[in-house]
Amino acid sequence: RFGPETGPRVVIGAHYDTVHDHPGADDDASGVAALLEMARHLGRMRLPGTVELVAYALEETQLQHAGAGSVVHSSSLRDAGVDVRLMISLDEIGYFTSEPRSQRYPVPHLSAIYPTRGDFIAVIGRLDGAWRDVGLIKRAIRGTTGLPAVAISVPVSVVPSIDNSDHSSYWSHGYRAVLVNNTAGNRNPNKHAAGDLPATLDYGRMAKVVTGVFDAVVRLANRPRS
Repeated sequence: RFGPETGPRVVIGAHYDTVHDHPGADDDASGVAALLEMARHLGRMRLPGTVELVAYALEETQLQHAGAGSVVHSSSLRDAGVDVRLMISLDEIGYFTSEPRSQRYPVPHLSAIYPTRGDFIAVIGRLDGAWRDVGLIKRAIRGTTGLPAVAISVPVSVVPSIDNSDHSSYWSHGYRAVLVNNTAGNRNPNKHAAGDLPATLDYGRMAKVVTGVFDAVVRLANRPRS
């Protein structure tokens, strides 16, 4: 945790478990690496707001085991009455491809609106107060690094898969939360497989995601509660 002991905080999380004995380079060592890099930079700063970095166990099984990982952390914040300004889940941020028609979507008609090449990062939220934060993070990534970033804020009933990560644990307690993600298996053929190896990641683009999200986090930690 960085910054004051009290007051609103920004929570950034990533899960360090994987499926079976698969390597899990994108899912989600990429997010954990981002946490470590953010910690390195935050340790050199003085912020008026609090930033908390959390690494979770058992994201891959938390739907079956409600006492696991981010469920425990989000519940502890609620029980302590902590004011969470925003939670950001970093889950699968390292796989990119510029191949034509390499990007699919869980709802087919989204391909008429969003890119068909898997060379962008997605910032995903619900139609609640966090839609402004979705836009902030998207603009920070684009403006700071030039990496293509898209935003989507929809009800879970429209795109059910948008709740498939640790951010949904915070939704269940009424906190604002967003997911930063490369759309996972809708792009990456190695998801939940033995081929999810470090050599398949695009470290240049992944670094741009981290830079852009970090810029957004600093802005959030420096502004009054909205």
